[in-house]
Amino acid sequence: MSLLEVNNLNVSFRQDGQISAAVKGVSFTVDRGETVALVGESGSGKSVTALSTVSLLGDSAVVEGSVKYDGQEMIGASEDRLMQVRGNDISFIFQEPMTSLNPLHTIQKQMAESLALHQGVSGDTARERIVELLTKVGIRDPEERLDSYPHQLSGGQRQRVMIAMALANKPDILIADEPTTALDVTIQAQILDLLAELQKSESMGMLFITHDLGIVRRIADRVCVMKDGEIVETGQTTDIFDNPQHPYTRKLLAAEPSGSPEPVNADAEEVTRTDHLKVWFPIQRGFLKRTVGYVKAVNDATLSVRAGETLGIVGESGSGKTTLALAIMRLIASEGGITFRDQDVRSWSTRELRRLRKDMQIVFQDPFGSLSPRMTCMQIIAEGLAIHKVDPGRQPRELVADVMTEVGLDPATMDRYPHEFSGGQRQRIAIARAMVLRPKLLVLDEPTSALDMTVQVQIVDLLRDLQRKYGLAYLFISHDLKVVRAMSHNVIVMRNGDVIEMGTADALFENAQTEYTRELISAAG
Repeated sequence: MSLLEVNNLNVSFRQDGQISAAVKGVSFTVDRGETVALVGESGSGKSVTALSTVSLLGDSAVVEGSVKYDGQEMIGASEDRLMQVRGNDISFIFQEPMTSLNPLHTIQKQMAESLALHQGVSGDTARERIVELLTKVGIRDPEERLDSYPHQLSGGQRQRVMIAMALANKPDILIADEPTTALDVTIQAQILDLLAELQKSESMGMLFITHDLGIVRRIADRVCVMKDGEIVETGQTTDIFDNPQHPYTRKLLAAEPSGSPEPVNADAEEVTRTDHLKVWFPIQRGFLKRTVGYVKAVNDATLSVRAGETLGIVGESGSGKTTLALAIMRLIASEGGITFRDQDVRSWSTRELRRLRKDMQIVFQDPFGSLSPRMTCMQIIAEGLAIHKVDPGRQPRELVADVMTEVGLDPATMDRYPHEFSGGQRQRIAIARAMVLRPKLLVLDEPTSALDMTVQVQIVDLLRDLQRKYGLAYLFISHDLKVVRAMSHNVIVMRNGDVIEMGTADALFENAQTEYTRELISAAG
């Protein structure tokens, strides 16, 4: 008998008198000590399937079929029985730890709450157990972290805390829902190794949900490929990768950014240059706010980007990638030289910089967070036109329709709101918002990391097409080295604020000079 048996599971949601099907006839099993991966794009039904195992979908969900844990039916089970199983026998790790951890409570308090609720453990006994768990998941100096709040930990540390909380009650089944998507490649590799090690040592069954097939190959024993709420293919991991049967599986396996950007013209204009750029943030303490030290975000960065050229900036979280880009755009204070189209802009006032703003634009990592939910697509894209008085002879709707077509969006959808678009479409809106001003420099801060693999490929192709058409200069910030290689002419590697390596993309990926760069490339697989 399998530890978890899902048989003919159907899930639909009632909304405004309508019923929409999210999961259709899904069946699979998870055995003790086994990792089963649920793979598919956003909206395929992966997370809904996982949440339905312990009835976490809310009142609007209609769930039919059978979900058995250790032989006992979970669908229709009493709330008391479900409370016993949730977090105790079946534990979850979610994608974004900052939304799962309470920002107002210390790590110790949050972990102690789970121990008290499920095991009746408190006081010194609970503290010892918490330290033991934090040690097990690789948190250094765990005693010193007990009184830390979530915002005081790095992304990797927060995810390790989430894993520790999930393991606190020694579950039989661990459900990991995209647990590494937002992490750097080196941290991602550490978390995957940690999960595999813990799963074997604790003899847990694991249901691993992801859209990244590279991760699946590394961690899963069996794979279930989901599309539009259905499992279209299932089998041993090696069989799925070596001999995929379904066209959708083959499409997912082929969805990897490839190719390279167009060569840069020898006489291309230099768009921006920095000379020994430095960004140090003062640490101020006491009543008089005396400066007692500095956070050295960027130490000494010298670089140049020409029209039609992409400079990739890679490194782990906290390495200074985004800070460097914000300094180049004069959005934060810095020391050193900054030249934009042969103009020394380091001492320009805010008023003087305003006329340059339309020539330097930025696209952020999370399109849902960077687009106003109260504005329509039309209003979002057109906002900059009025501010910068771009092409006043044409109607804004005409300009918006043109740029939406250019980035692959249907102009007929311009009066919709961001929540009515998919993740990939929202990122296209963010790109359109920047492109409508016809900038010379575009900063792309992790623009593909939150997207499905197939959508990543589409966005990379779109960005290369726009660069070729308009001679755009890109600063491309990412921890995904496959995307960096497909996009970049030159690459700089940052660590702790320092540029430790720089060169052409081909030279750096084929013959990295520093051990750190080799570690990044190795971790990316």
